[in-house]
Amino acid sequence: MLVSRAMLTDALRDRFRSLRHRDFRLFWSGQIVSLVGTWMQSVAQGWLMHRLTDSAWMLGLLGFAQFLPVMLFSLPAGVVADRVDKRRLILTTQTCALIQATALAAIVSAGTVRPWMIIALALVFGTINAFDLPARQSFLIEMVGKEDLPNAIALNSAAFNSARVLGPALAGLIVATAGEGPCFWINAGSYLVVIAMLLRMGRGSPAAEGAADGGATLAEGVRYTLGVPPIRNLLILLGVTAGLGFQYMVLLPVYARDLLGAGPRAYGLLVTAFGIGSLASAVRMTGRQDRWALRRNLLTGLITAGIGMAVFAWSRSLPLSFAMGVAAGFGLILYVASTNTLLQLTTENRLRGRVMSLYTLMFIGTAPIGAIASGWIAQRWGAPVATTASSLVLLGGAGWVAWRLRVLAAREAVPPTVPAVTEKVG
Repeated sequence: MLVSRAMLTDALRDRFRSLRHRDFRLFWSGQIVSLVGTWMQSVAQGWLMHRLTDSAWMLGLLGFAQFLPVMLFSLPAGVVADRVDKRRLILTTQTCALIQATALAAIVSAGTVRPWMIIALALVFGTINAFDLPARQSFLIEMVGKEDLPNAIALNSAAFNSARVLGPALAGLIVATAGEGPCFWINAGSYLVVIAMLLRMGRGSPAAEGAADGGATLAEGVRYTLGVPPIRNLLILLGVTAGLGFQYMVLLPVYARDLLGAGPRAYGLLVTAFGIGSLASAVRMTGRQDRWALRRNLLTGLITAGIGMAVFAWSRSLPLSFAMGVAAGFGLILYVASTNTLLQLTTENRLRGRVMSLYTLMFIGTAPIGAIASGWIAQRWGAPVATTASSLVLLGGAGWVAWRLRVLAAREAVPPTVPAVTEKVG
């Protein structure tokens, strides 16, 4: 029994090893609270728009507005992240997000909200995110160093998806009983916690020394990305699959309200289902994994997500929809977190902000195209057709990864006397 307890303790320490760094503990704990509020706002915002307009097209337009600034500004934001103190930049973005959430809460509580106001504030939120996400991703290595970086990425993903489980469930309950306004006020308050944690952090760490690059340029980051095949391949695949295949959230109010004949609680449960699967995947990623394990995760994740979303599209049973949401969420995060880890393990420190801005562009900045396309397809042919199209994109991506892994396995099996070929999936 003593041996078992010791083994369990060692296993838990290994799973949470990046939390031994004080700054990361503060950062991570603040993020959990803030992300719960962000997910509550996201769910309440989608429900509010559907209640006001009863239009799948407007839901697509809302997604387009929220992600358009990421597409426009994430690349210059990566240059900023490589030039300035990342902690201060994140403090600035979180303060701006507090103001945006307060404005949304105020107009909803006052009863003066109109669809155009929701769209306008979504644009503001997207602009904040465009600068926040590259800074946040590239800041991790400054807190934990390269050795614990994969674990920090996984724990960051676990925090995001824990909030994704709790936030939507709370939002569904609150919207059903008190309306959308309280969700926005809770989100505004959550930013105070993350700001307080950022202020408590140290002003620098050994890993951060020399991280800021005053001569950073966008062109240099793009040239570097195009010149490193593993990074280039990972980002192109992410842009296609995320842009066209990840748009399930846009149409969830349609599934909950129209196709399943349920209310806001069911909507919150559907978002939570994707979150449960994502959290399980993030927890799995906290274990130690080599590059080949990460590469296989790309394939497993895309197949699991594609099948889950295809079945979800045509389900008319809430339990089945919930189960398929769990499966799809598991696959999506397994794929995305593995992509993130492979990118960060390959990228040079001085270019990390710019490469992660390209990651943000491909992961989130391509969403306006997918969101507007999904909304248009759903309006014309129905939400199941739109979601099925997304699932086919994911399965197509899985087919490409399977082919690339076969090529890579064959090349890495070539005897050392044969010149190496550098092009890889990641």
